[in-house]
Amino acid sequence: MRFVVQTQERQLVSRWRELLTSYNEIACALDRDLQAQHGIGRSEFEVLDRLVESGQEKLRMHDLAGGMYLSQSALSRAVARLERDGFVERSMCMDDRRAIFIKPTARGRELHTKARDTHRTVLAEFLAD
Repeated sequence: MRFVVQTQERQLVSRWRELLTSYNEIACALDRDLQAQHGIGRSEFEVLDRLVESGQEKLRMHDLAGGMYLSQSALSRAVARLERDGFVERSMCMDDRRAIFIKPTARGRELHTKARDTHRTVLAEFLAD
C-alpha cells in the first residue's frame, strides 16, 4: 500500500515540477521579448492587457487585483511604473475614497497594441497545439 502512495506522490511532484518548468520558460520568454521589443515587463504588460481587454474605461485596483497572479504590493509597484511612464492614470473613487481607479492612457493603449502581438506570439510558440 505504501508503495502505491509513494508512486502517486512522485507522480504529483513530477507533474508539479513540469508545470513550474513550463511556466518559467514561458514567463522568461515573455519578459525577454516584451522588454527587448517594447521596453515593458511581463507584469506591466499583463496590467495593460487586462485593463484594455476589460472593455471598460477604467477598473478599480481591487477588481484588477482579483484576477492577477501578482500580490497586492507587486501589482501596486507595476501600476506605479506604468503611471510613471505615462501608460496609465490613477484616480480616486468619489463614492469610496479607499478605492483607486486605473485607466490606460492613449499612450498606454498604443503600447498595448504593439506589445500584444509579441505577447501572443510567445504564447503561441509555447502553447499552440
